[in-house]
This record gives sequence, structure tokens and C-alpha cells, in this order.
Amino acid sequence: MYCYFCRHNTKKIDFKDTETLKRFISLLGKIKSRKKTGLCSYHQKQVARAIKRARELALLSYTKK
Repeated sequence: MYCYFCRHNTKKIDFKDTETLKRFISLLGKIKSRKKTGLCSYHQKQVARAIKRARELALLSYTKK
């Protein structure tokens, strides 16, 4: 399994792109691990940072309702 962002040649992960970020959040609202997402370590760190920023700005919720 290859990294989603490496396959799509994505240079930077935007925290405003909530539809893409929702793919990497579990049903309980937690950030999925690298084993489950299949991301490389570089992009996993960027995804985690983008999700946290989006939550702070209320673009994503902390929990799933």
C-alpha cells in the first residue's frame, strides 16, 4: 500500500480541505494511525498537524456526533 499523498503528488496538506482530512479520522473522532491510513511518516505528521489546526479553528469537530 502506498501513501495517498505520494500517489497524488501532493506537496502540502491544507487544513482547510476538511473533506480529505475526514478520511483520516476514526468514527470516535481520533486521528487514525499510520498502519490504518497507509501514509508515510512525513505525510502522517502533516495530516495530524492539519487536523489539529482545523479543530482549533472549528472546521472539524473534536468528536463525531
